[in-house]
Amino acid sequence: MDISGGTGGKGQVIYVTLQDKTEHIKDAAMLEAREQADAIVSQHRKALEHINEQHRAEAIRQSETRIKAEITSARQQYSMASSKAQLALKRELGETQNQLKKKLFHEVEEKLMEYMKTDEYKRLLISYIEKAATFAGTETMVLYINPTDADKKEYLEEHTGMHLTVSKEDFTGGIRAVVRERNILIDYAFKGALEREYQKFTFKGGTGVGR
Repeated sequence: MDISGGTGGKGQVIYVTLQDKTEHIKDAAMLEAREQADAIVSQHRKALEHINEQHRAEAIRQSETRIKAEITSARQQYSMASSKAQLALKRELGETQNQLKKKLFHEVEEKLMEYMKTDEYKRLLISYIEKAATFAGTETMVLYINPTDADKKEYLEEHTGMHLTVSKEDFTGGIRAVVRERNILIDYAFKGALEREYQKFTFKGGTGVGR
């Protein structure tokens, strides 16, 4: 039987059938190869997508960690800056208050000096002397007046009947008395009173002053 490429009869029919089968096998093989290639590509794509997702998640995690660290750092820096600003403000406020306090008490002293020129001040000295005399009773007492009140000595002695001594120490104004038998100091001096008021005096709030 001739199947090598005859031009008619059964040989031609057998040749076409083998070629069809060969093409079919080739097509099937190519289809299988493509399917395997597609599967491999799909598998690699999934693997790459998984790796990419992991990288993306890690990048997000690192970014969030960095942002949190930067926020924490920013808060710490703000806290430090705020503390420094508050300390500076407190220091400046304290210095300003001290200056105002000194100025205020300087004005008080000036007004006190003016008051010590009045008759009312003389009457106050008389009342202080009488109180000291009452306290001492029959015990020996030395009464001191301030050096600035030396010109009032005669007047005060005349109106109280007490012997007065001009102090060598300037205690601003008022009187001091010493009851030697009991070693007691009676202090009606303005200096001590002013110093005590100065130490107790503080500014309150932001709208006024007080003690």
